[in-house]
Amino acid sequence: MSYPILSKGQNVPLPGDVVRIDVVIGWTESEVEVDASALLLGADGKVGSDQDFVFYNQPASADGSVRFLGSSATEEGAQARIAIELSAVPDNVHTVALVGSVGAGTFGDLGKLALRVVDGVGHSLAEYVTADASTESAFVFGEVYRRGGEWKVRAVGQGWDSGLAGLATDFGVDIDSDPDSEPTGESLDAAPASDPEHVVAAVVDSADIAAPDRPREQPAESIAGTPVRPRGVRTAKQVAKKAKPMVFKLAELDTWQPARLFSVFGVGAGEEQEKRATSALIATMQVVRPFARALCARMGAPAGAFEGYVEVQYERGESKVIPDAVLKVVRGNRVWTGLLEVKTGNSKLKRDQLESYLDVARRKKYDVVVSLSNDVPAGPGELPVEVDRRKIAKVALRHLSWAEVAHEARMLLSHGGIDNDLHAWILGEFLRYLDHPRSGATEFVDMGRHWVAVRDAVTAGTLRAGDQKALLVADTWVSLSRHLALRLTAELGVTVKHVLSRRHYTDPAARSAAVAERLASDGTFEAVLRIPGTVGDLVVCADVRTNKIRCRTTLDAPTEGTSARRLSWLLKQLEDAPGNVQVEVVFSERGNEVCEHLDTVRTDPKALTGGRAGVIVSFALEQTFPMGNRRSGTAASFVASVTSAADAFYGSVVQPLRGWVPPAPKQPEVPQADVVVGADD
Repeated sequence: MSYPILSKGQNVPLPGDVVRIDVVIGWTESEVEVDASALLLGADGKVGSDQDFVFYNQPASADGSVRFLGSSATEEGAQARIAIELSAVPDNVHTVALVGSVGAGTFGDLGKLALRVVDGVGHSLAEYVTADASTESAFVFGEVYRRGGEWKVRAVGQGWDSGLAGLATDFGVDIDSDPDSEPTGESLDAAPASDPEHVVAAVVDSADIAAPDRPREQPAESIAGTPVRPRGVRTAKQVAKKAKPMVFKLAELDTWQPARLFSVFGVGAGEEQEKRATSALIATMQVVRPFARALCARMGAPAGAFEGYVEVQYERGESKVIPDAVLKVVRGNRVWTGLLEVKTGNSKLKRDQLESYLDVARRKKYDVVVSLSNDVPAGPGELPVEVDRRKIAKVALRHLSWAEVAHEARMLLSHGGIDNDLHAWILGEFLRYLDHPRSGATEFVDMGRHWVAVRDAVTAGTLRAGDQKALLVADTWVSLSRHLALRLTAELGVTVKHVLSRRHYTDPAARSAAVAERLASDGTFEAVLRIPGTVGDLVVCADVRTNKIRCRTTLDAPTEGTSARRLSWLLKQLEDAPGNVQVEVVFSERGNEVCEHLDTVRTDPKALTGGRAGVIVSFALEQTFPMGNRRSGTAASFVASVTSAADAFYGSVVQPLRGWVPPAPKQPEVPQADVVVGADD
């Protein structure tokens, strides 16, 4: 592993050429949501003002150097992110404390906790992992601090039982406990940059920066008769609302289609297709602010007023550079800017094109260059195209896939976050456009140009793990696994995790080598998907040698009753499951296992329980599906067959299952004669 793993109290310097970092807080084995926050501290270990507290209700510091990016769904599960622009942190800020908090439950419920620091392209710089938490509801994972002219990261690992409000108070933040007050920071985000109220808010922020030592008890003043929002930060979260979908009821036939907001009529390919998709995306982001926030957070932008411009020309020497779009986000007195390069269909991103945009962004002091295409990288933060690392020293480079864009839209529409009916319709129309083949924004459908050769080599037994083609196909399989997790996340409204070992999360080369080794040795791919609320992981195994896809899950049996009763408990939950599902049972006596098809067990339960030593302790359920061989395209393709198998097995087998809940303990029966009714009796 090429980066340090810190222990509690240990520190490590950050590379001198890194000026922007993301801090990722992650957790395991829990559905509890963790929020990231940061405190900008002076030499006394206290904040200079309440605006030095960055969290979900106040998503950026006044100067914009530290930003809360929210939570996002990746194959690593739910992650909360904080972005820090080291070069812009004010000189009077000595330390940025990195905090995680939970609104319900404690950190002891979350299993292992991790703090990871990554650079502008997602490469890990340091990591701290702990499992020491118990009753804490807020936790300082670590801190980024200055020492001798350089930035360092220190692992802290200190918890608070008093929650985020109690922790923030200890660092000098005034907390507003009034339940009727509005959350801090909303006035900055709700109005466009041209709105006079937004300008006033920005001026107020600037005044606070200029006078950070103003006594807290001093009454807030006003500018041009406009009252300044009161001091004090509210940590209560806003409840997400959901808009009602627009329903069309007057069509005489099912074939009648409502008019499209984003027409697909006459859309060609290539440049025209890219321009149409880009225009539809930017227009939707400008109207539907929660959608803009969700995408901009993935790009490292603060929460704020969004504006987008297409086909902007820049001078680069004697030539012109024309990115597909320029993205602007205003937060306080800071403007975040990104250049967007879009590809649709089978068009591939080009290194020289991205590097030319990086040159423009560096010269203009922009924040990021974002690529958007149908490429789904094998891991979060990975890029489909490698560029000269010297060009990303001061400008971040990030990648989004069209699948992720559609994922964010589906999440907002299906699971809350939009409370305006018109905005919901517009976002639905944008998603309807993306779903049309002419948009050029496709889901993951192609195993790559080496798929057929690798598939045939597996069948012939001639594939070797070190074959470069095998390594490339291995990367594509991991991308497909990530795609499965994203699809289920958007569909189910929970964070579906693609489970990998810690090393394989952070070491793409080792991950590809391991997948290629298994493919060469036994001809199989495997993906493990962890879905919150289910009894067990969904395991998808593609066997290239047998042309079969096997989906599997395991669950614990009830801890009481006979084997027959435990089996009956399972069969009641599988009433609608296909009969070809295999049911494997494991007994308490070691080495005692048996497997039968569900149809057989329904007819004769003793086929599994008869004459077996011990009692059933666990079940494994598996279903086999045909595997497509084609590289891409229709249902006969490999990708489509894997996707449909995972969907079918989840819907018919995994979704209905509920874990065993033992009955509540019973009180001992008290004889009636021993019951004391009252003193007078």
